Amino acid sequence: MTSPFCTIVPPHLLEHLAASENPAVAAAARRTLIADASARTARVLPRPSAAPPGAPAEPAAPRRTVHDARRRTDLPGVKVRDEGEEPTADATVNRAYAGLGATFALFRDAFGRDSMDGAGLPLIATVHYDEKYGNAFWNGEQMVFGDGDDEIFLDFTLPVDVIGHELAHGFTQYTANLEYFSQSGALNESVSDVFGALVKQHALGQTAEQADWLIGEGLFHPSVEGTALRSMKAPGTAYDDDVLGKDPQPAHMDDYVRTSRDNGGVHINSGIPNHAFYLVATELGGHAWERAGLIWYDVMTGGALAPETRFAEFAAATVAAAKARYGDAAEIQAVMKAWAAVGVPTD
Repeated sequence: MTSPFCTIVPPHLLEHLAASENPAVAAAARRTLIADASARTARVLPRPSAAPPGAPAEPAAPRRTVHDARRRTDLPGVKVRDEGEEPTADATVNRAYAGLGATFALFRDAFGRDSMDGAGLPLIATVHYDEKYGNAFWNGEQMVFGDGDDEIFLDFTLPVDVIGHELAHGFTQYTANLEYFSQSGALNESVSDVFGALVKQHALGQTAEQADWLIGEGLFHPSVEGTALRSMKAPGTAYDDDVLGKDPQPAHMDDYVRTSRDNGGVHINSGIPNHAFYLVATELGGHAWERAGLIWYDVMTGGALAPETRFAEFAAATVAAAKARYGDAAEIQAVMKAWAAVGVPTD
């Protein structure tokens, strides 16, 4: 079994941009699509073994390495910053390094997990990938960031939740290994949005009420009519732009999008479980990683999910996890209420 090639910008959005009347936008999008296709087919990785969960015996420390692709596509590129080294003169390198650390810190401090695999997996990143590359991805082994085209997208290291999102694909890879297609693929994407949002909130010390619940805020060029790639608070409202089009994410099963594109709409229908998590977190209040995040973490690491898990099965697993950890308290009620609100049954 191979682990998925997971990008932050969905292919349907790049395909839309590739048809733009702006030649610079269209050329950059086409180049990104070609680079993604090449990177996707270059990888054949076996399914990794999941490491046993649990807090490390001693406080874990990250092992980060950042490379510079120098606008080529050879990975990992030239090593430019290793763990413990001083910041470089390249702000992109430093943001990638800090974002890897912020993601590691969330999983360690909130969940007692030592890196994405639970066993100290080194965190490797490559920046300045290709020319005008408008994406970021996890390829099963490392993170890769483009600089953007400076027409639609800026540097992909700017939003820390993008870094958290992509590294969280590694977390899923080493735990539930959700298949990257249809509802299980949308859950795969949603889990990355959930933990990406938690990385940002943890780094900023924000409560659920203080958070913006946006994924990729700050990624768009100022000329774009949009705030982010996705909104967990209000799916379908993140952007509405003449060039980008309108955010297609649904927030309820009544609006579930059936499509053969984007691996069955994995980046689109993720809006439904995304919104469910937002509702749980805001209903419970406080820091979202402390209760809502723990429930989702327990589901991912508890062994109850099959690779082809669908929304209703995942929802039922969150109810079971809430009951196992908290009993018949406010947490289980918040979880059941949230899934009902997005039209997903829990029994």
